[in-house]
Amino acid sequence: MVYRKIGTALVTTMLIGIGAAAAQEEIGLAECRRRALDANLGLKRAEAKQEQTAALQKVALWQMLPKVSVNGGYLWMDKSVNLINDEQRNRLTHIGDNATDDISAALHGKLDGIPLFGTQIANSIDNVLGGSSLPGYFNNVGTAIAEGLETDTRNMWGGAAMLTQPIYLGGKLLAAYRTSRLLHQLSGIQLDKEREATLIAVDEAYWQVVSVKHKKELAERYAALLDTLEHNVQLAVAADMATVGDLAKVRVKRSEAQMSLTKATNGLILAKMLLAQRCGMELDAEFEVADVELAGIMETDSTADVDMEEVLEQRAEMKMLRVSDSVAQQGVRMAASSLKPNIVATGGYLVSNPNVFDGFSTAWGGTWMAGVVVNVPIVHVGGVYAVKAAKAKRREVQYQMAEAEEMITLQVKKLQSELELAYRKLDQSRSGLESAEENLRLATESYAEGMCSSSDLMAAQTAWLQAESEVVDARIEIAMSRVYLKQALGM
Repeated sequence: MVYRKIGTALVTTMLIGIGAAAAQEEIGLAECRRRALDANLGLKRAEAKQEQTAALQKVALWQMLPKVSVNGGYLWMDKSVNLINDEQRNRLTHIGDNATDDISAALHGKLDGIPLFGTQIANSIDNVLGGSSLPGYFNNVGTAIAEGLETDTRNMWGGAAMLTQPIYLGGKLLAAYRTSRLLHQLSGIQLDKEREATLIAVDEAYWQVVSVKHKKELAERYAALLDTLEHNVQLAVAADMATVGDLAKVRVKRSEAQMSLTKATNGLILAKMLLAQRCGMELDAEFEVADVELAGIMETDSTADVDMEEVLEQRAEMKMLRVSDSVAQQGVRMAASSLKPNIVATGGYLVSNPNVFDGFSTAWGGTWMAGVVVNVPIVHVGGVYAVKAAKAKRREVQYQMAEAEEMITLQVKKLQSELELAYRKLDQSRSGLESAEENLRLATESYAEGMCSSSDLMAAQTAWLQAESEVVDARIEIAMSRVYLKQALGM
């Protein structure tokens, strides 16, 4: 039973060790870049912006095409619209009687003055008109007219299907479409710039991890050297070949090395946390960066033959400013459009109930219609100043372009100088490392032969550690200077 428990414990320990090893995922710079691009929220925001500008470009395009709309409505009113008043209605409904009376009055006015038979003739005509059906007939006609003029507009229905086509709006629609297309292009450049910034950030974090990792390895090697030295000094003290003071000095230096190792270990943890954050991983994710052979970072790049015109053509900032200049140019055209005539064509079908297309009828009726609307601005002082403001805005962008060209040129020259300086630092540090390694070798041999003290050996070890650190720093500086210069060149 005891052996079984021991075996179970060993198996469990092995499985835990295997699981811990499996959890230590190893990732390289390319994988870090891929993960950063997938996880970066700023990049996703830039992608959403590009989708937005693509949709707005289509909106601007449709502004130039015909628009078709259908409208309908209902209106209730407490009273109907009356086309004639009560007096006019009364006259129409009694038009026959009124006409007879008027004829009779006119006849008597003409015939009553005639001697003997004038009045009799007028009376006879009155009797004929009064006994005939003409007054009633005309009364009926008048009543029919009055009824035809009566409306029932208490319930009104209406609808229209309309087509509107802008013909010429001073050029504002074309300018708006070109502006939307330029803004879409600008969002694409911003997306590329955000992607570039993401890669720069992850490169910085990656090389920081690589640097601290190598510094930690150096600290471990240095601590191991001091452990060995402490052991040797202890033996020398026991053999009365060294003093307790020598041992104390070694232990102090060993404590300092252990503290440096602890700082390097903590620094590596923090550097890996930053890299994990920029790669979209959990901050406590377990991973290791792929081994990087820093000795390979030695080749000298030729930066003297840089074509600044090509650099200015490729830089994202200059691309954005050139697009902004084109946007400002379209802004001038849009401002000037307010000073130009606007022409819009329209057409459609109108239907209503009641309708007046064939007299007044409480039935559905409709008609086709078409027309052209022309607006010509006469006095538009505000538009003049709007054009001046738009032109001033474009000049501002052009000044920004000139300033950006100067700054980019200065930046490229500065980064070229820094890269060349980093190469010189590497050459110097490598020469210093060769000397430090030779000095350490001689000091180690001399100490083994009893020809130098432990303090001299510790000094040689410290000088070697410093030289190794300077080489690592120089190579990391070269790696990052290359990244920054590549970015500055628009590559």
